[in-house]
Amino acid sequence: MTTRTQDQGRVPATVPAYPRPQKVTQARVLRSEWTKLRTQPSVRWALLSAVILVIGFGVGYSLLRAARPPRGAAAAAFDPASVSLAGVQLAQIAAGVLGVLLITSEYATGLIRATFTAVPRRLPILWGKAATLAAATAAVSLPAALAAFVAGQAILRRHHLAVPLSHPGVARAVLGSALYLAVAGLLGLGLGALLRSTAGGISALFGLLFAVPIAVGFLPGTWPADAGKFLPAPAGQAVTTAAPDPASSLPPWAGFGLFCAYAAAVLGLAAIRMRRGDA
Repeated sequence: MTTRTQDQGRVPATVPAYPRPQKVTQARVLRSEWTKLRTQPSVRWALLSAVILVIGFGVGYSLLRAARPPRGAAAAAFDPASVSLAGVQLAQIAAGVLGVLLITSEYATGLIRATFTAVPRRLPILWGKAATLAAATAAVSLPAALAAFVAGQAILRRHHLAVPLSHPGVARAVLGSALYLAVAGLLGLGLGALLRSTAGGISALFGLLFAVPIAVGFLPGTWPADAGKFLPAPAGQAVTTAAPDPASSLPPWAGFGLFCAYAAAVLGLAAIRMRRGDA
């Protein structure tokens, strides 16, 4: 009895030591967001869809143009690089939807509350998601764009329509395709964080990229050409073409810069709402 009493009052020689709470830094938030990104099945499917669309549609469109080669004046304006990279216009859907889902899925499941508890300042979460999303999209899109270009030019070469990668503007178009898809993903992320709704974010994304250019196309006179090139999608897609038309397109890097400004504006509005609003 005495021994049991002494054992109960005895203090263990070693007390388990628990680490102190670590300081929340942007680097740690980046690692956390990278873990979320690479473990979500929807991310893998969206990136795979983007790759398939870039390569598959690029090859298919190259086969179509090879079957109907341009003649006369149309041959002089023919842009073989743009033909091979035509799938980028469809892949922007996958990239943008991925951006929307990356943030709205957390709001839908309530995981965002735990995330905000771990990172009370909130904005590092948005910047972490943006950085990991842009890096992953660009890393996947660049090889896809290069593969689409090589395959497409191999098809067009049979009709003496191909251009080498060293041709002026071609390497920039291949790189620009990957950059365009990365910023399209950021635009979707901003819309998703701003609206906090998967359906709303995807609808807004389709509206900005597709519905607005269609609506502008119904304007009278030269308005479609004059105003259309300043819209998000046409402005950004200028960097994906080797020889953009000055009459209907901005200079490549100027257009891409404007597209980045659209994405930055949406992300800025999303940051304001994320900082001031509740979960």
